[in-house]
Amino acid sequence: MTSNDHVLTQLAAELGEKLTRSNAQVATAESCTGGGIAEAITRIPGSSAWFEAGYITYSNRQKSKQLEVPEVLFNTVGAVSQEVVEAMVRGAQAKSGARYAVAVSGVAGPDGGTPQKPVGTIWLAWGDGAQLFSARRQFAGGRGEVRRQTVEAALAGLLRLLAQENPNAG
Repeated sequence: MTSNDHVLTQLAAELGEKLTRSNAQVATAESCTGGGIAEAITRIPGSSAWFEAGYITYSNRQKSKQLEVPEVLFNTVGAVSQEVVEAMVRGAQAKSGARYAVAVSGVAGPDGGTPQKPVGTIWLAWGDGAQLFSARRQFAGGRGEVRRQTVEAALAGLLRLLAQENPNAG
């Protein structure tokens, strides 16, 4: 296990401990990470007690079909946007019944960037049923590094949310 894998496993284990104490579940809605957040979570033995569902909605069609993201958003603000990740969180919560959810959408590279959304642009959103938070991040590195940083930011944000802090603080 690399040190990067160790960090993700440690974050996921801490998340599991906090969710277990709260008797709560989490769901993930992922695009650019392709299931990486769910994979980190399910490394933890017993995660079935607190991990409800993971949605890998790589295409816009699946974001709409699985998570009920309004199709109009893709034409107006694009898939890599605050509006889309917030809709993904709400969709994941509604479909899974989990109290907590995290969603990510971004440009992991090496292609696909634009001047407005260069490679490494990631939108994240976290929800706890009542509150919804979102943040735009700009990560450096190649595709793998951008994806790993996104998974780490998603898990760390969930931990802050469970601590009743703003997930954007980190």
